[in-house]
Amino acid sequence: MSTKRELFKDPERGKIAGVCAGISDYFNMELWLVRILVVTAVLLSGGPFIVVAYIAAWFILDKKPTEKADKSADSIHQDPLEVKFKVWQKGEPPRRALQDLKDRLARVDGRLQEMERYVTSTEFTVSREINKL
Repeated sequence: MSTKRELFKDPERGKIAGVCAGISDYFNMELWLVRILVVTAVLLSGGPFIVVAYIAAWFILDKKPTEKADKSADSIHQDPLEVKFKVWQKGEPPRRALQDLKDRLARVDGRLQEMERYVTSTEFTVSREINKL
């Protein structure tokens, strides 16, 4: 299953125009690393060429579309965790991802306990018997 990736600028995460943020999303890299690479390229190699390319990308690239999905904090169906395996990759470090998974499972366990408490209560039994009438 191949997903088509597109290059967008992301002004919400960007400092100047969001071009570096868009490049980091496209290549699945950390944003700080892309910024360091751009600054290094400007200082060490073709400075004017990189600056002109950045400005051109600023005007050419479309803004990243915003996701308008309604997500509640108690939703079980959250976005999957992206765990990074290398320092330069985008995502959460393994320890942080494990902590997030523990938090999610604790919330699910709490909801399950509430449901068990209700199903085994006399209120549920009485309600069920009334509904049978």
